[in-house]
Amino acid sequence: MAHLIALLNTLPMQILVIGGARHVGDLVSSALSDAGHTLTYLNRSEDRSHSPANIEQAQAQLEAALAAQSFDTVIDTSLPGVDEAEDTVRQLQGLVGHYIYLSSGQVYLVRQGIERPFREQDYEGMLMPEPKSNTYADVEWQYGMELRRTEDVFMRAWRDHGFPMTALRLPMMHSERDQYNRLYHYILRLRDGGPILVPTTPNYPLRHVYVGDVVQAIVRVLESGLGKGKAYNISQDESVSLDEFLEIVGGLLDVKPQLVRIARDVLEANGFLPDCSPFSERWMSALDNRLSKAELGMMYTPLEMYLKRIVEHYTTHDMPTPAGYKRRRAELRLLETPEPTG
Repeated sequence: MAHLIALLNTLPMQILVIGGARHVGDLVSSALSDAGHTLTYLNRSEDRSHSPANIEQAQAQLEAALAAQSFDTVIDTSLPGVDEAEDTVRQLQGLVGHYIYLSSGQVYLVRQGIERPFREQDYEGMLMPEPKSNTYADVEWQYGMELRRTEDVFMRAWRDHGFPMTALRLPMMHSERDQYNRLYHYILRLRDGGPILVPTTPNYPLRHVYVGDVVQAIVRVLESGLGKGKAYNISQDESVSLDEFLEIVGGLLDVKPQLVRIARDVLEANGFLPDCSPFSERWMSALDNRLSKAELGMMYTPLEMYLKRIVEHYTTHDMPTPAGYKRRRAELRLLETPEPTG
């Protein structure tokens, strides 16, 4: 993190990190603490159901933190919901110099008529109608709509009251500490030497981001004070197909990937998705990063460089077997089943 620390102001700051005990929050906290800043941590409830009890708990925690001291900057990595956003604006208005929070490229996936990679100006426009209820698509649509409503709370607070917010929109984030083990699902299948089952559609190019670059973006916004009232896409430079992506990962493992494309409905009916190919979803955004480079001076870690770091981590640490890999034999048996003939 030394290169990130060099970006920071020399003057120490009082910083509140919400969600600071895990993943991005933990990494950015380490960089800021090493630079001499004073950090306070607040962890909202893990339960995202937004029950009144949880909302009251988060509100009470924030009020207690604010009563104890004032903050120059608040960094929120917890993906707050609408109710939490409204409470945050009410409690922090006039008491914080900058509120930086993590959002998601999912806000674009509920839009109609836009093309990948999505740009910040693509946010405004017609939205998708709600998909059929009780489906995976409906769950993802609901999530995207909630994220948009949350962003709208903060943007409206900026327009109406000058609330000093900046949103950082993220695509799929790669990390040695990814709690969902998405890349690890592919690594296990590459290492066992068998074919990887991939749905025939969609086949969108992948444009993800490395966790270190998310930390870099937070630090750059904090250090510069730029971006108030704005949202920035944070994303790697490269757009690659899934085949190209797995060629890189396979090369790091000295394995030649074997991809077998099968109808999506067959994979879904067997319960293999998303585990057999986590990056083959419509609900995975691809973001244009040019604004972040032009205005924040972002410099993104090359794809092959960060994949090497993560693959080395997975191959040198004992990792628990993901539940989805325990059905690997069933995946391979599917290939042995003859397709029906007319």
